[in-house]
Amino acid sequence: MKDLIEYIARSLVDDPSQVEVLCDRGGSKTRIELRVAKEDMGRVIGKGGRVANSMRVLLRVASAREGKQATLDVVEPR
Repeated sequence: MKDLIEYIARSLVDDPSQVEVLCDRGGSKTRIELRVAKEDMGRVIGKGGRVANSMRVLLRVASAREGKQATLDVVEPR
């Protein structure tokens, strides 16, 4: 699941080296944090959050196939 989010994010941004995906597992639930460069936040979130929500839907489908739950948080760059 982490690889899926990383692949999608790297495909969207201008600077793929700045993409950072952190995974926090707890039983059957997984929390994934996505960090990108400040300039690329708009590309990852999209208009009205459409891109980010689409990534969340794909993540939910992929995790449901494995019998797990996963959430995606797009974190503000430092």
